[in-house]
Amino acid sequence: MKTKSKAYHHGDLREALLAAAEQELIEKGADAFSLRGTAKRAGVSHAAPAHHFKDTMALLNALAAVGFARLTMSMKEEQQRADPGKRAQFIASGVGYVRFALDNPEMLQLMFGTARRSSNDPELARNAEAAFSVLVNAVGNVRGTHVFKTEEGWRDVAASWSMVHGYAQLVISGKLGFVARLDLEEQRNLIEDLVARALPEH
Repeated sequence: MKTKSKAYHHGDLREALLAAAEQELIEKGADAFSLRGTAKRAGVSHAAPAHHFKDTMALLNALAAVGFARLTMSMKEEQQRADPGKRAQFIASGVGYVRFALDNPEMLQLMFGTARRSSNDPELARNAEAAFSVLVNAVGNVRGTHVFKTEEGWRDVAASWSMVHGYAQLVISGKLGFVARLDLEEQRNLIEDLVARALPEH
C-alpha cells in the first residue's frame, strides 16, 4: 500500500512556512525564534526555507509584513462597522489598532521591534506604510487638512498613534490592572473614549 507523502508547491511552501513561523514566534518569541524550528513545525527539511527566505531575518521580515497587513484589515473592519461620520471613523481606526494588538501581542512586538529584523524589506515597508496611512487619513479627515502640512497636524498624528499603541502595550504588559479581566468588547467604551481624547474637538 502506498503512503501519501506530504508535498508542497512553491506557493504553498511559503504560506506553510509563514504559518509555522507565527506559531514559533508565539511560543518562543523573537529572541529564540529559529529557521530550524519553523521548518520542523511545517514538516519540511531544514533546507526547505531557503527556497523562499535566505535567512531568519528574511522570514521574520515577511512575517512582520503579514502582521501589518492584518493591522490594516483590523482598522478597516472597525471602520466598516462604525458610523460613517469622520470622527466616528477616526475612533474606529483606533479601536481596530488596539483590537489587533491585544489579539496578536507577539506579532506586535515583532512588527515594532528591531532586534531580529530589518526595515529595508520592500514588502514590509509597503505594508507598514499602508497601516500607518489608515490612522493618518482618519486624523486628516477629522481636521479637514493634510495633517503633515502643519506642526499641529504632526502633533495630532503623534498623539493618536501614541494613545492607541501605548494603551495596547500597557494592557499587554499587565500595567493597567483595572482592565486586566476585561475582554475587548468590555474595554471598547474605554478605548473609544481614550482615542477621542487624543484628538480633541476644536
